[in-house]
Amino acid sequence: MRQILLSAAIALLVTITLTPVLIRVFARRGFGQEIRVDGPATHHTKRGTPTMGGLAIGAGVWAGYLGAHLLGPLWGAPGPSASGILILLLASALGLVGFLDDSIKLRKHRNLGLTAAGKYLGQIAAAVVFAVLILRFPGATGLTPGSRNLSYVRDIPTITFGSLFFVAFICLLVVAWSNAVNITDGLDGLAAGSMGCTLGAYVIITFWQYDHSCELNPGRACYTVRDPLDVAMVCAAGAAACVGFLWWNAAPAKIFMGDTGSLGLGGLLAGVSITSHTELLAVVLGALFVAEIMSVVLQIVVFRTTHTRLFRMAPFHHHFELNDWPETAVIIRFWMLAGIAAASGLGLFYSDYLTAL
Repeated sequence: MRQILLSAAIALLVTITLTPVLIRVFARRGFGQEIRVDGPATHHTKRGTPTMGGLAIGAGVWAGYLGAHLLGPLWGAPGPSASGILILLLASALGLVGFLDDSIKLRKHRNLGLTAAGKYLGQIAAAVVFAVLILRFPGATGLTPGSRNLSYVRDIPTITFGSLFFVAFICLLVVAWSNAVNITDGLDGLAAGSMGCTLGAYVIITFWQYDHSCELNPGRACYTVRDPLDVAMVCAAGAAACVGFLWWNAAPAKIFMGDTGSLGLGGLLAGVSITSHTELLAVVLGALFVAEIMSVVLQIVVFRTTHTRLFRMAPFHHHFELNDWPETAVIIRFWMLAGIAAASGLGLFYSDYLTAL
């Protein structure tokens, strides 16, 4: 528990102090956000706001995780694990894809960076490497960071993927979650606040898995997860980094996380769901992100089949803006939805534990 709290404290401190430095540097260099031409009219005043603040989030997460491990030997804590490092490498790889996207936007002064094909290629490449590596690095009991089984709260033994289907499934999760968070990042503080709720729930889940692991407490309700305590540290650092960034990103935002932050956070969420064996439960925990990306999918499907729009604008947080909801009202209500989703996921997780006793 001390390492989890320390990881969060370091991540919060680094992010909340580094972000204003980035604001000043990016403002001097003219690294300002370009706004969608077809977006809500109220957003055009945000043009020129510094972007790529996701660099501070990434730095905070790494600093929190590594800092807690550097101090861990003071009380005999174990060092970094394969699961924790692989999650962070996946998030960093996707953050790099987002950084390239943001850099192109800034250089060409437009709201379009990498082509869709280029972005998907980067996401899939990171996912494939992650898929290969998470089936390696067996621990003392032979567990690897990932499992070939589909999981809900635990592995579902009746659904096992072959090698190619497993890689395809991991690619689907990584691409879906990274794009879902990216799409949600359309209002000041919306993605950061919502992700803080989701990762906060995962801190509780992964610490519970550690406290009731089959290695420490064998029993019918125990969990066979490779490194739950280390994954909890990653989640704590991620949640705290989001809160630290939100201090400066809350409306009216002084900086945006950009694709650098949103793709990286989406990768973090995907990696945590896979290594904690909660891939289906993550759909509930991150239901807001799921709803956001589904609103875009539904908008496209409905328009192509009926030539009418389901929403005035997708993703659907813009729909409410165009219906005269103040931006802050949309953000706060969506944060509430993210909190409800996180609480619902925790309820399902605990009910599974009670059922398994």
